[in-house]
Amino acid sequence: MRKRARVIYNPTSGREALKKDLIDILAVFEQAGYETSAYATTPAPNSAQDEATRAAKAGFELIVAAGGDGTINQVVNGIAGLSHRPKMAIIPAGTTNDYARALHIPREDPLAAAKVVLKDQTIKMDIGQAGDQYFINIAGGGLLTELTYDVPSNLKSIFGYLAYLVKGAELLPQIKPIEMDLTYDGGHFRGQASMFLLALTNSIGGFEQIVPDAALDDGKFTMIIVKTASLPEILRLMGLVLNGGRHINDPHILYVKTNKVTARPVKDRMMINLDGEYGGDAPMKFRNLKQHIEMYANLDAIPDHAVTSETAEMLAAEEKFVKQVQDLPADADK
Repeated sequence: MRKRARVIYNPTSGREALKKDLIDILAVFEQAGYETSAYATTPAPNSAQDEATRAAKAGFELIVAAGGDGTINQVVNGIAGLSHRPKMAIIPAGTTNDYARALHIPREDPLAAAKVVLKDQTIKMDIGQAGDQYFINIAGGGLLTELTYDVPSNLKSIFGYLAYLVKGAELLPQIKPIEMDLTYDGGHFRGQASMFLLALTNSIGGFEQIVPDAALDDGKFTMIIVKTASLPEILRLMGLVLNGGRHINDPHILYVKTNKVTARPVKDRMMINLDGEYGGDAPMKFRNLKQHIEMYANLDAIPDHAVTSETAEMLAAEEKFVKQVQDLPADADK
C-alpha cells in the first residue's frame, strides 16, 4: 500500500503563489513515493490544525504545511498531542518564514521547497509546549513582545517588529520594563526586564544571530532575558546581534539553555506570545519536547552544531564501517 501525504495550504499566503504551483507541488510528492492530496485552509478558526489532526488520525504518513509560520504552527498543534505523529514537510509562503530559514528550505520558490523531500533527509525537531498549546520557534513575554499584537500580520514577530520600530519609533515610548519571575533549570530570575524569549531555532524575525549557537534537536530552549527598556540600549543590543551575535555576553542580557521554564507575573499582567500570536497570560509553564516531530529538511546546509543527534544516514554508515572492521581477517594488520 502506498504511503499518503496531505498538503495543507493557505491559499492566501505568498501573494497566492502556492495555488499557481500546486499541481507541480503535488507531482513532486508523488515522485517521492506519496499518494498526495491537498486541502485549502478556510477562514474558520483552527482550519489547518483540525485538518492536520484528521489526516494524522486517518493514517497519513506525511503532512505538508504550505504557508507562513502561522500555518506551520497550526499543523504542529494539530499533531503534537497525538501518540502517532506523521512526518512533516514545509513549503514557506509567508513573510518572515523563520522556520524554513532554520531548516534551510528555499523561501522564495514553493516548488523548490517541495523538492527538498526528494533528498530524503529528515531531522527530529524539538518543539515547545506552553500549557495545552505548542510552538515551533519562539515564546516570550513582556511589554516589548506585546507590541506585536497591534501590527500588521506580515510584521508579527518579535525582533522583526523591533526592526520595524527602529524605522518608525512612535511606539517605542510604550516599552517599559515589568517585574518578572522566571524559574529555569538550575536557576531563578526575579527582576525588571522588557522581555524574555524562549527560542527553538536560530532565526527570529529574519535575524539569524539572535541565537548563534542554536541546536534544533537538543531538548533545550535558549532563554534570553532583556534586562533593559532603554531605547539607546536596545538599539545598541541590536547592533551587537547584527555583529556576529555578540549580545549574548552583554550584562543587559541573560542567556541560558534550559529544558523547562515557569513564568510568573509579579505585579503587572504578563501576556505570553507564542510564535507571534497571543497565547494566554502568565503564570505559564513551558517545556521543550525533545525530537518530537520528524521534519524534512535540507540537512546538508544546516550547520553541524545545530544538529546533535545522528541521522539515519550517519548511523547506517557507522554500522557499515563496524561490520567491515569485524569482517577483516585476523592477520590483516601484519
